[in-house]
Amino acid sequence: MARLRRKACVALFLFTLFIFGTLMGLRTLKPSDGFSDLAPGLDLLPILGGKAERRSVSEPPVQARPPGSNTKAALSVSGPEGIVFYDVHIFYYTWYGSPHMDGKYIHWDHILVPHWDPKVSSSYPRGRHVPPEDIGSSFYPELNPYSSRDPDVLESHMEQIGTSAAGVLVLSWYPPGLADDNGEPAEDLVPAVLDAAYRHNLKVAFHIQPYRGRNDQTVHDNIKYIIDRYGDHGAFYKFSSSTGKSLPLFYIYDSYLTPPESWSELLTPAGSHSVRGSAYDSVFIALIVEERHKHDILAAGFDGMYTYFASNGFSFGASHQNWKAIKAFCDGNNLLFIPSVGPGYIDTSIRPWNNHNTRNRVNGRYYETALQAALNVRPEIITITSFNEWHEGTQIERAMPKKTATRVYLDYQPHGPDHYLELTRHWAEQFNKEKEQWLM
Repeated sequence: MARLRRKACVALFLFTLFIFGTLMGLRTLKPSDGFSDLAPGLDLLPILGGKAERRSVSEPPVQARPPGSNTKAALSVSGPEGIVFYDVHIFYYTWYGSPHMDGKYIHWDHILVPHWDPKVSSSYPRGRHVPPEDIGSSFYPELNPYSSRDPDVLESHMEQIGTSAAGVLVLSWYPPGLADDNGEPAEDLVPAVLDAAYRHNLKVAFHIQPYRGRNDQTVHDNIKYIIDRYGDHGAFYKFSSSTGKSLPLFYIYDSYLTPPESWSELLTPAGSHSVRGSAYDSVFIALIVEERHKHDILAAGFDGMYTYFASNGFSFGASHQNWKAIKAFCDGNNLLFIPSVGPGYIDTSIRPWNNHNTRNRVNGRYYETALQAALNVRPEIITITSFNEWHEGTQIERAMPKKTATRVYLDYQPHGPDHYLELTRHWAEQFNKEKEQWLM
């Protein structure tokens, strides 16, 4: 009898352990409420109401024109790697460097960012990574710590993006001579990116990053520069509006840093330096982080909003559970809602104190959950965060297993290096099949 009782106790213990482990695994798929400490001070941003005149941008994207040809609306086109879809956009970064091409490592040697609270910061290591064995990422690229200037790397990236079926790469962009705090200027790479994308029937949109002194007037100058310089390139992406116009589309990262009344000078017809109705008129997409930002975005004259962050629950905008309400707001105000989905999130290689925002990939199940959440709100466009933001572990670029004397990197096993490219293609195809049904 005692032996049976012991067996029953052991069985009960193992069952309880199994249930606990399952619940902890599922936790990575569950959105949390509230905001992360990663973005302090957002609660201090101004609230501004009002409504700006706007235009409809509800028609599908178009294939941008090769020089000398007419613009033709198209949702997809056949490329070297198969069909690609111009309503699936993927964020892309050219800030990486290596000794072979650049004389040194750039970004792979990222610093360990200190926490803003000195008491918290004192509990975590400082310094920077030492490539190639130790890089600022929890994963290791199959191409090794590469340079974005390497033509072979650029060609491989376009091939991989084509394999994923994402038709538009959204290029992280700084004005000439400027860069992020850990990088170096890379605007001179834009022509090479456009040319490589064109060879693979891909399009390029621009993701305008925050830089010192950025405001509505400097963004006006940026838009003019980009359109004048690249607007006639065959890979330059344009979006078709319901008025029949084919317009460039720009994502504005951290748009909340500039107040709505300033943006309105650029983005509403009555603005002092408005682009509306001019040769530089475009579709402008703002970042929604907090719930109140949707009202600011409307007042500012933006044409839509995107969510960027791949960590479900990190912010109001990035929480899947809020997408239905955001989409309803956008539909009611003639705005585009562009949800952003990612395969997971882990940035502890550069922010060691930020493990509470980690989202495990669960062999692709986290990604598929996010993609399904995006499809559920029937958006015009879906964005993928990201192709190659290795620092935050959101990349779908090919990774490989890697173990050094001091580190063991994460990888995509038991699946192969193409796992997230293949998942993206599957869901891009599903997105466009469902779109056909929505239109019917």
